[in-house]
Amino acid sequence: MPSIATRTGDEGTTSLLYGQRVPKDHPQIEAVGAFDELSAAIGVAKSHLAAGPRGKEVHALLTTVQRNLVALMGELACAESDRDRYALSRFEQLAPADLTRLDVALVELEARGLKFDGWATPGATTTSAHFEVARTVARRAERRLTSLPVLGRSVRPELRQFVNRLSDLLWLLARETE
Repeated sequence: MPSIATRTGDEGTTSLLYGQRVPKDHPQIEAVGAFDELSAAIGVAKSHLAAGPRGKEVHALLTTVQRNLVALMGELACAESDRDRYALSRFEQLAPADLTRLDVALVELEARGLKFDGWATPGATTTSAHFEVARTVARRAERRLTSLPVLGRSVRPELRQFVNRLSDLLWLLARETE
């Protein structure tokens, strides 16, 4: 089994999906890293969910979201010149159904009568605070994603839509757990 410590990044570079080397602070790597942080923040929020049917339901939804984030990161981790190759690959990709899943969850949460009167002050509960952290990380990831086209890396609209809806979902989950 190969070691996780390849030492290929010791000089400050890393590989994109199909082997192209870029600096570790390359905009695509920054975006992938922000989405990786988002998945970790969601994991922390998941670990604080209350037991019971609703907790299990939200846990399952967020686990699916984390798998979607892996797909999103994979797509971002290839060079612009490899986009067509990635699109034809066996790698999972975000699909319209993934966006629909978030839209349905948003509608269901809003139907519960959750109110949003201005800014929330995070910290009402531990779980809501974790959802707020995840939401702010989602917004940072969204900013990194949005900056890529200006830098020459196209982004499918579904990716932007997904992260925008996800941050809304995390905000509503914070309100629900309060």
